[in-house]
Amino acid sequence: MNTDEDWRAIFEHWPGDLPRQGILTTALDSFSFNDFLLSRGLLLFERDRPDAVGARKVVLAYGSILALKLIDPGPITRYEPLGFSRAL
Repeated sequence: MNTDEDWRAIFEHWPGDLPRQGILTTALDSFSFNDFLLSRGLLLFERDRPDAVGARKVVLAYGSILALKLIDPGPITRYEPLGFSRAL
């Protein structure tokens, strides 16, 4: 699997009880978001506050994602539906 597919799988399998929010890092920017929508090759993020030019929505290719920070305080096992496990 390549990284684009890994990121896509994470967002496609996002659990319904996990808040759809976090902090996304790309090569150009880091921003917090409070919701997202999916398409085959792109993600649409809703920022929790506008950027310097007033934009609240960001469209990114899966391949442009470098990191995702999750602010949910739940147990780590909550992320297993996203494809994570204690052992491979």
